[in-house]
Amino acid sequence: MKSGREHRVPLSERAIELLGIPGDDTDFVFPGQVYRKPFSRGACAAVLKNLRPEATIHGFRSSFRDWAAEMVTVQREVVEQCLAHTVGNMVELAYWRGDILEKRRALMQKWADFIEPHVGMNNVVNLR
Repeated sequence: MKSGREHRVPLSERAIELLGIPGDDTDFVFPGQVYRKPFSRGACAAVLKNLRPEATIHGFRSSFRDWAAEMVTVQREVVEQCLAHTVGNMVELAYWRGDILEKRRALMQKWADFIEPHVGMNNVVNLR
């Protein structure tokens, strides 16, 4: 990630089901073209642009952040960690070694449960 720290991403049950188990020995769900390297940020953006030119990765992240703030009761740190944001001042960061993976996993499951009924719906109206 941008901070240079490892960022593990907890997946919802449905995401695991859809993705299946990677067929090779890498640690990545989406391995890159270079052996043992992840799919690049640029590649993710290119795939999204090809599928939905009007969509942006930032838009998905913003939707998640808005939903988490308005619809669930969860610590702000959990939400920000899901977004790979650095949280806390220098002293807090010096002592915080964990990544609250299980709390993030629970939040991502709630997010998946929220969006699943809307998959495939095309009720977005472009206002431009």
